[in-house]
Amino acid sequence: MRVLDAHQHFWKIGGPGQSWPDADWPAIYRDFLPDDLRAAAVDCDLVGSVLVQSQPADSDTDWMFETAEADPTVKAIIGWVDFDHADAPARIAQLAARPKLRGLRPMLQSIDDSEWILRPEIAPSIEAMLAHGLRFDALIQPRHLAPLHRFASRWPDLPIVIDHGAKPFAARGELDPWRDDIAALAALPNLFCKLSGLRTEQSAGQPASELAPYVAHLVRHFPKRLMWGSDWPVLIHAGDSYADWVQTALDLAAPSSEDARSDLFERVATAFYGIALDH
Repeated sequence: MRVLDAHQHFWKIGGPGQSWPDADWPAIYRDFLPDDLRAAAVDCDLVGSVLVQSQPADSDTDWMFETAEADPTVKAIIGWVDFDHADAPARIAQLAARPKLRGLRPMLQSIDDSEWILRPEIAPSIEAMLAHGLRFDALIQPRHLAPLHRFASRWPDLPIVIDHGAKPFAARGELDPWRDDIAALAALPNLFCKLSGLRTEQSAGQPASELAPYVAHLVRHFPKRLMWGSDWPVLIHAGDSYADWVQTALDLAAPSSEDARSDLFERVATAFYGIALDH
């Protein structure tokens, strides 16, 4: 089975803009670079990946391009921009000139104001994204789901993907109101979702099988718009290997055909991010 990883990270401890992880995350407190990804995915037919920013810093985004722009495995890069800065549209134009840039990701989960994306001050940045054909990665928690619905309705031409299923409260088995909010968002045609990051929302030792109702809900509401991502190397913090999460996703999403498997593990992501792969 071919795998296009729709969500992975690189970082270099002490590198440009790097502030997380720190020593409180011992399993992932080391450098993770392109060769490490290939080694982690050695048991999979990894045909490419989407490299996503992990630090809220221009210097980290620049470092990602220096590290991976020429790497054959990385097919797309999702960068970070300070949307509040007056020069953000110019910075977006500069980044968009790089062949692998496909989108931007403000780190909404770290912003206290759950309605930050609705502020009129960031509208010029969104307009710049639209002008350059970019996608919006939404790193959100359940508190952001209602504001994201208003945002996505306001910008219907902006392709948006929800990272990590919006990080439901899986550690305590809480499904509502996440379920209704996800269903409402899925009714919007510009919304996609990533089947990623859910293991790290569980408690230590909690079995992956307890994610079944969350995965089933995403599969039900995002037909042809759900894409698999590893969230590697953050995945390691949950105690899983790369192949573990591939198998867990297969077991819980239970794609019913080869076409359904290809959609989840390759085709939705390549279409959303505009990635051309060799076959």
